Amino acid sequence: MTPAETSALLDQLVAGWENEVVEFKEAGEGYSTNDIGKYFSALSNEANLRGADAGWLVFGVRNTTRKIVGTPYRREFDRLQSLKMQVAESAEPSATFGEILELAHPDGRVILLKVPPAPRGIPIAWKGHYYARSGESLDSLHLSKLDEIRAQTLAADWTAVAVRSAAIEHLDPTAIARARQGFAERNASRIPAADIASWSDAKFLAKARLTRDGDITRAALLLLGADTSTHLLSPHPAQLTWKLVGQESAYQHFRLPFLLNATELASQIRNVQLRLLPPNELIYREISKYDERSILEALYNCIAHQDYTKDSRVIVTEHVDKLVFESVGEFYDGTPDDYALDERIPRKYRNPFLVEAMTELNLIDQMGYGIHRMVQDQVRRFLPLPDYDLSRSDEVRLTIPGAVIDAAYSQLLMVRTDLPLDDVLALDRVQKRLPITDEAVTRLRKAKLIEGRRPHLHVSAAVAAATERKADYIRTRAQDDAHFSQLIIDYLRQYGGASRKEIDGLLGKYLPDVLDATQQRSKVTNLLSKMRRDGRIRNAGTQQKPRWELV
Repeated sequence: MTPAETSALLDQLVAGWENEVVEFKEAGEGYSTNDIGKYFSALSNEANLRGADAGWLVFGVRNTTRKIVGTPYRREFDRLQSLKMQVAESAEPSATFGEILELAHPDGRVILLKVPPAPRGIPIAWKGHYYARSGESLDSLHLSKLDEIRAQTLAADWTAVAVRSAAIEHLDPTAIARARQGFAERNASRIPAADIASWSDAKFLAKARLTRDGDITRAALLLLGADTSTHLLSPHPAQLTWKLVGQESAYQHFRLPFLLNATELASQIRNVQLRLLPPNELIYREISKYDERSILEALYNCIAHQDYTKDSRVIVTEHVDKLVFESVGEFYDGTPDDYALDERIPRKYRNPFLVEAMTELNLIDQMGYGIHRMVQDQVRRFLPLPDYDLSRSDEVRLTIPGAVIDAAYSQLLMVRTDLPLDDVLALDRVQKRLPITDEAVTRLRKAKLIEGRRPHLHVSAAVAAATERKADYIRTRAQDDAHFSQLIIDYLRQYGGASRKEIDGLLGKYLPDVLDATQQRSKVTNLLSKMRRDGRIRNAGTQQKPRWELV
């Protein structure tokens, strides 16, 4: 916002004064972050319940007199903005301020903190406790309000539906024990493990957001259901399928409980060791074909985000050089690249009830870090990055490569561990012969990370001298124009002049193979024109029959 817009917003908030979605504080320098977190939870939940676009926490206004008095709270810009991360760390699910605005008001400095509404169906807690407003006062989120928020998506969220005929006996005891372990790990800082162990199964399931008013939900059956309980989810197949294709073929279906059987499926994948030779070294580096964390991350994402109303299974296909994960339902919020660069936090979920439960069991997070972690795992192991195929509107297909595509790319990652992630993403597209933006081409070419001309760009193999690809690289890399210019000057000095045909013959064997005949001729034309403009050569012949000489 401009200062004028911020000032107008402040006037509007003061005129409306405090209500369930606006709170004014004087806020001294040491104002408690814990209190800020409580107000964040309260204002976020109230904004959800009242259909407001946002709640506002305003510092620098005395709430007894409605006068602007200014605030010294966190005058340093970076320290003020760091409040976002501090709130995100203790809010559950993780959320933070949409904006933090500063206004130099004539009566003093004012800070306006924009609080986004809680997602539909998911109340916001601060350090494990839910807050709300009672008039102008801070209060706990009463059960009626909690139920109102939780009920918002029950009609649309397949996983939130209670299965009246299901009982705890329909759940797998081993899966419940493993769920307790994950819950204890996630909540270690605030709930003693001994307390969690002492809870009854019914109390634990309620704490883990797996039941509704004591009833077993579809989410609970998916994650913890016994193998014999799939009929309770009919007609959904409640299956994860692994399929091996290639010289050998095999398949296996994995039923409930997904909490245990996702790991069982992952163990079926043939995760052998790969040997990569770094440039200028004689010792191979051994890496696993696939990162185990990435396999489980991909599987859990398929479980958490698939469209269960389509009654389809998750399919994992193992090829000799890649894994392909298929899950029904469109990519729900944003694009994969947003999350790969860690630039986006999910704003909504297809299955919020299941997502919240999986978060409580420490299987996933709600910040969208999963895709970013998978990308980083591939970079760390010098392999091509994951690909998302969204060409079908009702399906997401994720591919995790398990082999080198271009040795120059892998060796570049071994040498240049400092590359920014957006550069690595662009280089990965180059090695896969996919288009990149003009801005990325300019940036990578300036850094000498790519060579060639569109559409034949390729990763620069400046480190390829120590590899078996040296000869291939020399044949494909674009030589420097200065090198070509010197060849022409040496020829003209030796022979006094040259026709265009002679110059084409001189340079032809040095031009990169990735250029076709037309592109090669265009390159020579451009080079001669540049040398002429620089005053180094001149055309002593005609336009149709040029003869080039030194000036």
